[in-house]
Amino acid sequence: MSQEQTQNDNKVMTKKLVVVVVIMIAFGFAMVPLYDVFCQITGLNGKSNGLAVYEEQEADMSREITVQFMTINKTDMPWEFRPVQTQIKVHPGKEYEVLFAVKNRTGDEMVGQAIPSFSPNLTAQYFNKTECFCFNQQTLAAGESEEMPMRFFIDKDIPARYDTITLAYTLHNVTPDDESLAAAQ
Repeated sequence: MSQEQTQNDNKVMTKKLVVVVVIMIAFGFAMVPLYDVFCQITGLNGKSNGLAVYEEQEADMSREITVQFMTINKTDMPWEFRPVQTQIKVHPGKEYEVLFAVKNRTGDEMVGQAIPSFSPNLTAQYFNKTECFCFNQQTLAAGESEEMPMRFFIDKDIPARYDTITLAYTLHNVTPDDESLAAAQ
C-alpha cells in the first residue's frame, strides 16, 4: 500500500471518528430529556405529572388505599428528616395533607432538596400532589426545625390491584459550595 493511499485511509477514518464523537456528545445531551420523558410515562423515579389541581369531587368511599411514607437521607445530608405519620388510609378522589418534620442539626445554613419515588412504580401516575415541599429546595438556618406539608389525592381511576402505595423521599444536600457562592456575588 502506498503512502498516499494510507493517508487517504487515515483521513476517511478520522472523519468517521469525528462523526461518532459528535453523535456521542449529542446523545449525551439528549439523555436527560429522554430520561425525563421515560420516567414521566412509566412513573419511575417518582416522576409524575407535576403539580395537580384538586377539584372537589365525590370520593370513592368503597375503596381504601394505604399510603406509607418513608424518608432517606443521602450520606452528606446531616438533617433529621421524617414523616410525622408513617402511613394513612385514604379514599381515591379525596384530598389529604400530611406533614414531614425536618431539622438542620448542623451549625451552618444548609439547602436540601427532597426527591420522591413510588412503589409500586406505576402508582406515580395516579398520585397527584397539589402542594409539596419537594417542588422547591428548602433552606434551613443552623439548628432550625420545620414541619413541611404535602397535599395530595389519588386518582379514582387507579386500578383495584393497588391497595398500598409507598412514597419515599430521599433528601439531598444541595447547599452551594463556597466557590459557587463567591462566583454568584
